[in-house]
Amino acid sequence: MGALRSLRGSNNEGVLALVLVGLIVAMSIANPSFFTLNTGFSILRSSIVPVVFALGVLIVVITGGIDVSFAAIAIFAGYATVSFCLNAGFDPGLPGIFAIAIAVGAALGLVNGIVIAQFNLPTLIVTLGTQGVFFGAMYTWVGASYYAELPGSMAALATSNLLDVTTSAGRAYLHVLVVPVLLLCVLVAWVLKRTMFGRSLYAMGGDLEAARRAGFLVKRTQVSVYVLVGALAAIAGVIHIVLSRSANPRDLVGGELDIIAAVVLGGASIFGGRGSVIGTVLGVLLIQVIKNSLLLVGVPSAWLRTAVGVLLVLGVGIQAIAARRNSRRMRVIEDLDTAQKQEQKVGS
Repeated sequence: MGALRSLRGSNNEGVLALVLVGLIVAMSIANPSFFTLNTGFSILRSSIVPVVFALGVLIVVITGGIDVSFAAIAIFAGYATVSFCLNAGFDPGLPGIFAIAIAVGAALGLVNGIVIAQFNLPTLIVTLGTQGVFFGAMYTWVGASYYAELPGSMAALATSNLLDVTTSAGRAYLHVLVVPVLLLCVLVAWVLKRTMFGRSLYAMGGDLEAARRAGFLVKRTQVSVYVLVGALAAIAGVIHIVLSRSANPRDLVGGELDIIAAVVLGGASIFGGRGSVIGTVLGVLLIQVIKNSLLLVGVPSAWLRTAVGVLLVLGVGIQAIAARRNSRRMRVIEDLDTAQKQEQKVGS
């Protein structure tokens, strides 16, 4: 039993990995063209931006919050950076472009954090409101023009591949941005597991008042969380523009549900206090594999949203049932402890 629990993982990562492998095997049997290097690289490429988004959403969900403004922050930061560089007529290089975008994203995240921490408002309502505010501000002060050309450093990165293989099914290539995203996953996992900041996130998600009494600076941590999420969203926005080789201010809109579903399916509790990077990455891969599978079998793209919505409802429903069972178990244990104490008093 102990071995099975360790394989399952603290957040059911093992179960999710098994489901993912089972789906891949089933699709390979149903359609042999699915199990090819081309399909595998395509799924990995399509997962790059969602993984970065999901890391930010994971951090918020662990604290017991929810953020739906990350896509608006991402395209605001990425598009504003490209627009500034093109209009100014200079290219600061990739480090400069990412630095500018991260600064913009962190500033927008700071707005979320201050409003939530200072006024103690529901995170969903605040981020839903700021989502519209950020989009309006971008269209008003940055612009809404479509840029088909990017600064030279971004254009060069767009054509850089880690692997480029010619197969019988055509060209299979894996973009080099897979490497920094993988390193980012390792960094976030280390922060969550090995630092006091990470422990404070889990403590806040478990019980906000208990975390405050334990000495954690709750308001400062909340602000830091949304600044960090804004920075991660900005990185995702720049990566999206690089991969699409163009800057469109209308991109990334409407994909928030997929990211939240991936994080929940990855084992993060929507009620806070639980979640892992490994589970989140597996959740993103599962969503991408399901989308790719449905397209291969000829399911209309309109049904993809339905599939993701069903998965999200199932994930939250399972968590609610598990939370209810744990609550009942804790209540039974408390009743037994109370009964034993009363028997000891009577016996004495």
